[in-house]
Amino acid sequence: MSVLIPCIIAGGAGTRLWPVSREAMPKPFMRLADGESLLQKTFVRASALPGVERVLTVTNRDVLFRTQDEYNRVNSFNVALDFILEPCGRNTAPAIAAAALHCAKQYGEDSLLLILPADHLIEDIPAFEQAVAQAAQLAHDGWLSTFGLVPSRAETGFGYIEQGETLGERAYKVARFVEKPDAATAQAYLDGGRHLWNAGMFCLRVDAVLRELQTHAPEVLETVAHCLEQSVSKQGERALQVELDPDTFVLAPDISIDYALMERSSQVAVVPCELGWSDIGSWEAVRELRQTDAQGNYANGETVLHDVSNCYIDSPRRLVGGVGLDNLIVIDTPDALLIADAARSQEVKIIAQQLKRQGHEAYRLHRTVTRPWGTYTILEEGARFKIKRIMVRPGESLSLQMHHHRSEHWIIVSGMACVTNGDEEFLLDTNESTFIKPGRTHRLTNPGVIDLVMIEVQSGEYLGEDDIVRFTDIYGRVPETAIG
Repeated sequence: MSVLIPCIIAGGAGTRLWPVSREAMPKPFMRLADGESLLQKTFVRASALPGVERVLTVTNRDVLFRTQDEYNRVNSFNVALDFILEPCGRNTAPAIAAAALHCAKQYGEDSLLLILPADHLIEDIPAFEQAVAQAAQLAHDGWLSTFGLVPSRAETGFGYIEQGETLGERAYKVARFVEKPDAATAQAYLDGGRHLWNAGMFCLRVDAVLRELQTHAPEVLETVAHCLEQSVSKQGERALQVELDPDTFVLAPDISIDYALMERSSQVAVVPCELGWSDIGSWEAVRELRQTDAQGNYANGETVLHDVSNCYIDSPRRLVGGVGLDNLIVIDTPDALLIADAARSQEVKIIAQQLKRQGHEAYRLHRTVTRPWGTYTILEEGARFKIKRIMVRPGESLSLQMHHHRSEHWIIVSGMACVTNGDEEFLLDTNESTFIKPGRTHRLTNPGVIDLVMIEVQSGEYLGEDDIVRFTDIYGRVPETAIG
């Protein structure tokens, strides 16, 4: 059997799960009750498959370091990591085309790609492994194999796959893909037993998917192939990183693999399976994963409730009182509060879309923002000031940088800091501070063995995160415009 390479596709903002899921901290990073993120769970089940020695991830360049951190915490099998980094989202067809071309070059055209969304939950791991084995055999024989989930209800929010002729035990040729149906059609599909939910998971032999893309979506393939020729690769110890060229990748058609290829090809097979699957597509779906009390309520955090039923309340930092409520979703974060009718939780995306149109930071960022060196949290801000708590992990360093419009006052709360301030370099201990004038180059490094925590007070006429000039950076981010 050819080498199997799981390919985790981590894109999208998960707008239905706002305010927890945001553009800079999307749905795959959302943690479940056991403390693991959806991304970590996807990585663990992929890396545990028999024979897997490396995992490929296609994701946005901006979340690379957070993704690496997530993997490092759960990479118990020490699999090698490949990354294809997108400068912008162009949907799944260009992402899968890039993955297939990458694997053809690095691991051979007979290698098998197992395409897995980063934000799905699968609870029956033995059933998943069995389904992958069946799909891999079909892919080895030249089929574009997909996974069809046996429906448990009449669902109007999912696409469907209609089973065609039998291709051996528990496998079928795909007769057609069906768009999200109305309620009556969904019930007919459930009663008929020939339709499966489209999970968006695939197992593809590289030469077969490249051949089919050339036939049915040549513009996708040719644009991505040209982009890869212009892209930069970085090889490390058990790691390979490809940064897609932004000028050419943006020219790729913005189209899903279903529309570009699967609905057009006659070589698509489906493996029916029951995996304990959820796409965690809304707060209603999240609620279904939780155990409730006698009144049907779930609460994370302190609550005082009177005549409240069937409510999902997630407020870990603030006391919530409720009177006379039924079937509500309440999600409280440090800078945003969501209150929604649970029956309309799919419409939460409208809030996120409106925030994006307004240019509101709550669409993109949390109060706490992850950076490759640690995190920063906005504690307070006004017209000419901003106060942040900055945490730098041991051995990590912010870039050497300069601001045009603001000064910064750094106060060390715990740990030791090595500070570059203009031409000076010196150490600061707990309770010591330094002042950085506008236009002066500066850098912060943690030379110690514990986290460095400091308070940064910014003051000036403009405090936007794009007021930065980077000179050197150990994470390869020059000349991006982002804090630290």
